[in-house]
Amino acid sequence: MTQLTLSLGSNQNADYHIRQALTGLQRLFGPLTLSSVFESEAVGFDGSNFLNMVVAADTTMPLKDISHSIKALEDANGRRRDVPRFSARTLDIDILTFGDLQGEHCGMTLPRPEITRNAFVLWPMAQICGDRTDPHSGKTYQGLWQAYDKSCQRLWPVDFSWQGQQISAATAS
Repeated sequence: MTQLTLSLGSNQNADYHIRQALTGLQRLFGPLTLSSVFESEAVGFDGSNFLNMVVAADTTMPLKDISHSIKALEDANGRRRDVPRFSARTLDIDILTFGDLQGEHCGMTLPRPEITRNAFVLWPMAQICGDRTDPHSGKTYQGLWQAYDKSCQRLWPVDFSWQGQQISAATAS
């Protein structure tokens, strides 16, 4: 089994699309480990706030098949591929890590560089894989989050439930 981590994001009917993604991913991979769900401001363009989270699962599926399955799940949720890279999304699912794989594989860089650049990926990654080491820095994801300049990107946990289970709770400001 290989541990897979994925980032999920949506800013169009986001509650619905994140739930749809979780249900689809559970069908593909079985049990999921879930971070809290965070709301964050759009990065790279002016737009509605996003909901983001990170999901981990163990799988025997090859990386290429995972990539195709994720694209199909995005497409089934109205993902448009004819729009600029930085734009509103019904559903965006990115492969962050696939075991200890490093470098270019199946047209993607692993681990995904956005893990350490974007608070909306690093904070949830630190929640569920905090003791894992980022191969580029040699630091754990928890250590990277603790050192992250949190004034760069605003995000906050939100109330979110899926399948009758509370995934995250908003915190008082």
